[in-house]
Amino acid sequence: MNPTLDIFRLKFENITHGVLTSEGVLEIIKNFLEEVPDGKYSLVIGTDSHEKNGSGLSSKNISLVTAIIVHRRGFGGKYFWNKKHVSNIHSLREKIYAETMTSLDFAASFVPLLKKNLNGHSPTYNLEIHIDVGEHGDSRDMIKEVVGLVTGNGFVAKTKPEAYGASYVADKHT
Repeated sequence: MNPTLDIFRLKFENITHGVLTSEGVLEIIKNFLEEVPDGKYSLVIGTDSHEKNGSGLSSKNISLVTAIIVHRRGFGGKYFWNKKHVSNIHSLREKIYAETMTSLDFAASFVPLLKKNLNGHSPTYNLEIHIDVGEHGDSRDMIKEVVGLVTGNGFVAKTKPEAYGASYVADKHT
């Protein structure tokens, strides 16, 4: 993982709140969690990518979108997304690893800050990393690798069709 990720330099978007800093996202999530402290929550981080045109013969430029979803089971939720561009992606394997590592790097920086902001008054939530791979499609051979990468870093991994954070929410903004 990338310990040098400067989460405070990231900008996020939200349909309701517009462009936000990481601090703004943390505050909104904290307030949402504290509205119903006994609620059951999921905190989901997922990344999807889309190839950009004009990237040369053998190298691809991709747009990576990381989504953060906080869901109060039975009562809706909120989500935020960040977009960045990466070059020198040469294969599907590199693309899937770029997506997975982006989610892991973000989770490793964001989750401790969220816990700190909650000051130990944390409602119960399940933390999941959603990976855009599944049994059907070209990425099926990579499932064990990337799930192992996520679980080896201490997170719960979800793949398609359960990986809505990557497959639907992040994909919507690529």
